[in-house]
Amino acid sequence: MTNMTLAVPEDLKRIMGNHKEVKWSEVARVALWEHAKRLELMDRLVAKSKLTEKEAIEIGRKIKQEVAKRHGLKSA
Repeated sequence: MTNMTLAVPEDLKRIMGNHKEVKWSEVARVALWEHAKRLELMDRLVAKSKLTEKEAIEIGRKIKQEVAKRHGLKSA
C-alpha cells in the first residue's frame, strides 16, 4: 500500500487531535474510495455520451435556472 501525506487546516487538525480514538487514515481512505468510485461512474457515463462539452454545460445551466425558479431563488 502506498502512503500519502495530506495538508489539513489548523481547525481540522485541532478537532482530529481531540479525537485520537478515530482512525483518521481509515476515514480518509474510505472518503477517497467513495470519491474515486463516483468519478469512475461519471467516466463510464460520459464515455457513452454524444453531447459536446458545450452542450452539457448549457444543459447544466438550464437545469440550475429551473431549480432556482422552483425554489424562488435568483439564478446565477
